[in-house]
Amino acid sequence: MTISFPNIPSKLRVPLFYADMDNSMANSATATQLTLIIGQQLSTALQTPGVPFLASSASTVGGLCGYGSMVHQMMTAYMANDTAAKIYILPLADDSAAIAATGKITITSVATAAGTLSLYVAGTRVQIAIATTDTLTTIATALAAAINATTSLPVTAAASAAVITVTAKNKGAHGNDIDMRLNYLGTAGEESSPTSFACTITAMSGGSATPALDDALANLGDKLFDFIVNPYTDTTSLTSMATFLSDKTGRWSYSEQLYGHSLGVLSGSYGELTAAGLLRNNQHETLIGIYDSPTAPWVWSAACYGAAAVSLRSDPGRPLQTLTVSGVLAPPLASRFTMTERNNLLYSGIATVAVADDGTVTLENIITTYQTNSYGDADDSYLEIETMFLLMYITRYLRSAVTSKFGRMKLVATGTKFAAGAAIVTPNTIRAEVIAQYTTLVKNGYCQDATSFASALIVEQNSSNPNRVDVLFPGTLVNQLRIFALLNQFRQQASS
Repeated sequence: MTISFPNIPSKLRVPLFYADMDNSMANSATATQLTLIIGQQLSTALQTPGVPFLASSASTVGGLCGYGSMVHQMMTAYMANDTAAKIYILPLADDSAAIAATGKITITSVATAAGTLSLYVAGTRVQIAIATTDTLTTIATALAAAINATTSLPVTAAASAAVITVTAKNKGAHGNDIDMRLNYLGTAGEESSPTSFACTITAMSGGSATPALDDALANLGDKLFDFIVNPYTDTTSLTSMATFLSDKTGRWSYSEQLYGHSLGVLSGSYGELTAAGLLRNNQHETLIGIYDSPTAPWVWSAACYGAAAVSLRSDPGRPLQTLTVSGVLAPPLASRFTMTERNNLLYSGIATVAVADDGTVTLENIITTYQTNSYGDADDSYLEIETMFLLMYITRYLRSAVTSKFGRMKLVATGTKFAAGAAIVTPNTIRAEVIAQYTTLVKNGYCQDATSFASALIVEQNSSNPNRVDVLFPGTLVNQLRIFALLNQFRQQASS
């Protein structure tokens, strides 16, 4: 028998004991799945824009990138749902041509009875006490001070007489989605304006431009990022991300094999979301649709992906439906999408969330925007996000097994006789190993139907390149239980 030793030479005369270590049969490790949060930092930030860095807390991101910056808010929301992740931040500077969104709060009437004013800015409550002696200017000054004192807010405020001008801390079109409203919880939540108090809120507007992503994404190099939180849902940004994750030239290509999936949140009416979803067709992106939530869309994106990532890391095949999302405020009851609307959105490339009676937000069906094949025909092969993460897991699992066991093997034709223990494999040897690994995948709940797989598996030596083995891997992924349909064929009288 000839045993191939990696290091011990065959010509040794010095006694006695020598040992080589061979880990080719011991590898059971899986890749660490990292999170990447992309977002803008403040102009006063200490961090170099476009350069990723590892962060372990929201306060760290706030200190480096600025409290109330887009990326600080996203980190806070993500960690409210996923505290075990290894998170990298990709901070961006405001675009040089960007304009900051602004809005106004105009105090129009003083209070005739003392009370508490509850203002929500981007989903965060700011409260001040109002006395009957307070003038319009006094109230405006106090409210502006309270806004500025809440450093986690994405805005600053300045009062002039009875008018408060609110300005987004980060410049850009995203600032137009910063919501301002009074008394979100209503009287049931003990929130109501003091008697006779009144104000007019002018929505945030005027923000324009979005930072370019291409250079910052290029700075990521070959580092693996499976969960990519993307706050930008404009066409240019989504196209940049699609190129970054492309099957042909990007992270999903045969030459890179880095993978990853982008998730963002679109805010709009049912009609606006439907139209936006139908314009997209990419299995490597997810767009969740919301409407009339006090919480900013970029905060929603981080919170939703944080909730999903916990499950996807643990088991990529398990459906994400019903997972609770923390750190966001649900739309008011009248603004929530109906079941029919949500079902139609799911046929338009838009993922959905659900809201319980108590306002708890849960993931419903997190689909990709992939809807048609290259001929424009309906195609649901890449519909579910779980499919994409199963493909990542299985491919990495097989690559780990192959590189560990066959990394330095000689290849001979099937049927060749050679000594046991030699560093030699045949296509049949590889075939047996692939079947064994697939059986493990079935046992662990990632694939199914091992018998059919073994029958359809093809492993052959390439006819043009004798140093290459070609494999047709006919795996069948596990499915997710999404629909339970019951026909309740009841009776009102017992049968004899």
